[in-house]
Amino acid sequence: MQSLEKGQIMLIVVLVMVTALTVALSVAARSITNTRSSEEDANSEQAFSAAEAGIEKSLTSNSAVTGSFLNSAKYQTTIVTVGGVEFSLNNGSPVLKDEPADVWLSTYPGYTAQRTGNITIYWGTSSDTCNTNEANNTMAALEIIVFSGTLANPQTTRHAVDPCAARSLVNKFQNIGVGGDTVSGVAYNFKTSFTVTNGLFVRIIPLYAPTLLAARGCDGANANCTPFPTQGTLIQSVGTAANTKRKIQTYRYYPQLPAELLQYSFFIPK
Repeated sequence: MQSLEKGQIMLIVVLVMVTALTVALSVAARSITNTRSSEEDANSEQAFSAAEAGIEKSLTSNSAVTGSFLNSAKYQTTIVTVGGVEFSLNNGSPVLKDEPADVWLSTYPGYTAQRTGNITIYWGTSSDTCNTNEANNTMAALEIIVFSGTLANPQTTRHAVDPCAARSLVNKFQNIGVGGDTVSGVAYNFKTSFTVTNGLFVRIIPLYAPTLLAARGCDGANANCTPFPTQGTLIQSVGTAANTKRKIQTYRYYPQLPAELLQYSFFIPK
């Protein structure tokens, strides 16, 4: 009988030890996980701060840089020129309604090599819908102002286009049918082409709704293509802390309305 009781006590002791060990291992695993998570969060914050420091250094020096942040994280930046035959405006994000986006046709800041030739502007997506009730409208019309000539005597030419047929009957804009293209990997639903002579820059203003925008230095058939001058620079920065990396980027565009032209007081009616 005593032997049976000893066996039961031994079994209880073993069960208690197994339970205690399980609890201890669980607590230890949770503690390790929490510690690792805290370290990863700290490394992520340091890497992000380092990437931001790299951006600030490149913006100040206007060059690619490498360095350290708080002696524990590192950053490395690269600078990519924005321009070429085609590119997306506003870093591929929608341009807000009534907000201007500029395409440079001359070399800033000297306004040299003014462009003469064809330009096609792309906008919108296949999901855009036109509604006379502006609150339910997602299809943008465009007001396009071409600045050309010389700084002493700048000229403007305006184009107003609208893919919404019902709306164009009211606003008297040129109606544009569906017929877009893929630019820089993004599919656009509408396009309009025009020719410039001695161009300085083009201002594009979405009306009625925000929209994606892109430009291509070709005619409507994507022929006779020539590259645009530099539009600005894209600064990319990678911050590293331990094994964690964070990447951020920012665009440095040229001024939307150059100070040299402010004295001429351009008014753009809406």
